[in-house]
Amino acid sequence: MTILLEDIVKAVEAWLKILKEPKEVYADENLDPVLIVPGIAGSILNAKDAQTGNEERVWVRIWEADREFRAKLWCQFDPETGKTVSLDPNISIVVPEDRDGLYAIDCLDPDMVIGRDSVCYFHDMIKEMTSWGYQEGKTLFGFGYDFRQSNRLKETMDRLAAKLEAIYTASGEKKINVITHSMGGLLVKCFMSLHNDIFEKYVKSWIAIAAPFQGAPGYVTSTLMNGMSFVSGWEAYFFVSKWSMHQLLIECPSIYELMACLDHEWEHNPQLQIWKEIQIGNGDSTAILETFSPIESVSIFTQALSVNELSYGGVDIPLPFNKEVLQWANKTREILSSAKLPESVKFYNVYGTGRDTPQSVCYGSADSPVSDLQELPFLDATYINVDGDGTVPVESAKADGLDAEARVGIPGEHRGILCDKHTFRIVRHWLKADHDPFYNPVNDYVILPTLFEVERHSDKGLEVTSLKEEWEIVSKGNDDNREQPMVGSISVSRAGDDESSAEEARATFIVHPESDGKQHIELNAMSVTAGGA
Repeated sequence: MTILLEDIVKAVEAWLKILKEPKEVYADENLDPVLIVPGIAGSILNAKDAQTGNEERVWVRIWEADREFRAKLWCQFDPETGKTVSLDPNISIVVPEDRDGLYAIDCLDPDMVIGRDSVCYFHDMIKEMTSWGYQEGKTLFGFGYDFRQSNRLKETMDRLAAKLEAIYTASGEKKINVITHSMGGLLVKCFMSLHNDIFEKYVKSWIAIAAPFQGAPGYVTSTLMNGMSFVSGWEAYFFVSKWSMHQLLIECPSIYELMACLDHEWEHNPQLQIWKEIQIGNGDSTAILETFSPIESVSIFTQALSVNELSYGGVDIPLPFNKEVLQWANKTREILSSAKLPESVKFYNVYGTGRDTPQSVCYGSADSPVSDLQELPFLDATYINVDGDGTVPVESAKADGLDAEARVGIPGEHRGILCDKHTFRIVRHWLKADHDPFYNPVNDYVILPTLFEVERHSDKGLEVTSLKEEWEIVSKGNDDNREQPMVGSISVSRAGDDESSAEEARATFIVHPESDGKQHIELNAMSVTAGGA
């Protein structure tokens, strides 16, 4: 039945693809090349069989996702090399290089049409940039990577160096603009720290979007304790389970490298809180709230995950909290903190705002305290939130430690700001692809027309014209605390040369309160002309 359903869906998706018509592509030969680097879980990964040489996509896929994920992506950390190695010795994970690297970071399940939005990554930005004149393989490139690995893994650093050199050479020695999202910002910062001379030689500018420069404390705490889900809704029933993801991420240096930076002076200190059940004698108990700093939380992770294990190929494999991975990640943090921006490279920072973002995590409650720390992986967490994009706190994203040309906050969700028109406008300006020297992303705004309608008709010698126009103003926010729309009107009349000719126009406009950094404007106007004026 499942196979039949899969065939039906694939047939429908194939039919829908036929309806897509390619559009004429505009090319601007004067643009400098751009390299796009995604964040965690933002690259297609293929499993390559050493015996047959065959490759099969294991991330992302919907059909048989959980089974293939466990078989091909589950791994263990090797402290000698700093690399996570798949449990199946015949399997190696590779990133497809089709479309000059863009295929791997565009839509993460290219075969999916129904529910496609849930697996799109840089799709909207790639589409937008091609409309600005960028060309795939000439001025637009992608760099996918195995997100299980450390952000400073030598293999990844070597691949990035080779990619930059290849783009630089192919473009006639034009320097490259790098755009990163989320953890991709840490990867590029590691490269800049370890290979500063290469970075300076090939890179013109770096635009970091939603980068967790000082970590994503609440997000990572709950991930290490409980796992994570990358999709929601009906797709989640077909996708990788939260438990399967948990078993993978416990062995991934990249996740540990997203823990709260210990030497950052936090405005809101990240904490792990636990309501513990304490026996007070005579069989009675009480609940006490205990709070742990990021350093103290390590002992809690160790106890909570002490009996965690998975079964693979009939063998039970212990997977406790991995202190060897933590040690590796701490070294990565040192490398990140020592990174220096070359004087010739311009750096820009875009971060998300306006979303409740986990900073601290709490397990249990006064009414339902935790009696055994080994229960924690099976409990739902509650969060103490701060401002951010839902994943990365503003405080972390802004603390890049670099001499930035500009830092701009955009209201939006962690992945959602990659599709935001305000983001597009700012990125386009910083790339100098808009040819507009007067636009200032820091304090300017974007006006987007959303509706334009005009009607004309004659009635009893009168010429009547009605107009309706709507706009959306996208801005950083203007402290608009109004709850009700602002309504205004204006009227203008003009007498003709004789009493039989005249013209009158009236307009009403409505300014709606700002919401999520966007403000909706409506204009309704009508003009009446008599006597042929």
